[in-house]
Amino acid sequence: MFKVIIVEDEKPILDLMKYVIGHNPNYIIIGAFTNPLEALACLPLLKPDVVFLDVEMPRMNGLELAQKIVELSDEIRIIFTTAYRQYALDAFEVFAFDYILKPVTPAAIERVANRLIKKQKPALPAERGDQTASIHCFGGFEVRNREGVTIRFPTRKSEELFAFFLCHPGKELSKWHLVDLLWPQMQEDRSSHNLHNTIYRLKKILKEHQIGIDIQNTNEGYRMEVSDFTYDVLAFERQRSALNGVLQDHAHVEWLCSLYKGPLLDRKDYVWKTSLEEGYVKQYTFLVRTLIESDMLAQEWTKAELRLDAYLSLYPLHEEMNQLLMDIFTHSGNTEKIAKHYERFAASYRREIGLEPSQEMRDRMTAYII
Repeated sequence: MFKVIIVEDEKPILDLMKYVIGHNPNYIIIGAFTNPLEALACLPLLKPDVVFLDVEMPRMNGLELAQKIVELSDEIRIIFTTAYRQYALDAFEVFAFDYILKPVTPAAIERVANRLIKKQKPALPAERGDQTASIHCFGGFEVRNREGVTIRFPTRKSEELFAFFLCHPGKELSKWHLVDLLWPQMQEDRSSHNLHNTIYRLKKILKEHQIGIDIQNTNEGYRMEVSDFTYDVLAFERQRSALNGVLQDHAHVEWLCSLYKGPLLDRKDYVWKTSLEEGYVKQYTFLVRTLIESDMLAQEWTKAELRLDAYLSLYPLHEEMNQLLMDIFTHSGNTEKIAKHYERFAASYRREIGLEPSQEMRDRMTAYII
């Protein structure tokens, strides 16, 4: 997973890039800036693997910023984003790894990710045999084998069944519950036959691609077993104790947050995922708040602001976290940002919900700027 900083002076484009890049499982966004000078100042603290740079920006254009970045570290991969193809040659003169023509698309981001992954592999020949498959359930649903190739499921039902197993690791799942879940209107004998065939296909795919997961028969149905393999939902399940007041170490909480790319199985219309999704959002929110509170105690305002930017790129209408961001603006002395942020929030709230923000939110904003 590559740690990413985005530098783009136009806020709507920055938000779009945060959305597109954030939904790719190969990236974790650790910073997003409209001001190139702020980005440069935060670079030593954030230590990104990849920087996406807009070419045309005020104060310092992308080419100038790229030169500064190369001076600080020649290991950072620079990806230029531009509306003009003619900038490409200039970009490569300052050691750009790649460039993307605007508008930025998921396909372009995936193409760059594949190049980054390929560039990594030759540097680790001795460890090639140790590479493992990867599964991402947050922010979408993707399964890749040990070579990094995305696995395609033979049917939509087989994909949904595997997703259901992944969301219930180690639990015995009744055969009849699975049948009702996938084929609720079908006759019993036919639906039972479909389940048996779908399980067989899944087991075959998992074995062929060496995923490290097995689906076992039990007395009442089936259970998914993992050995040393882990994935995002499983990691969250194993660390639910963090929500019961037993906090893990700071680095572990950072790792958990890095796994969260968005809502559970985003863009999948599985009815059964709704309650699970709500629980994971609450858990993720708690973990992010834990890190932010630590940042605030250390008066690391920029780091706290970046964490909230990443959170609000996923859940922009979360009132509590928007209020927390305004708190941070106040503590850090950036009170001029409060009114602008609130106006953006209120406009989004009206557009998405059709209502004004709560009275509490309005009163709080007024108190900040008086």
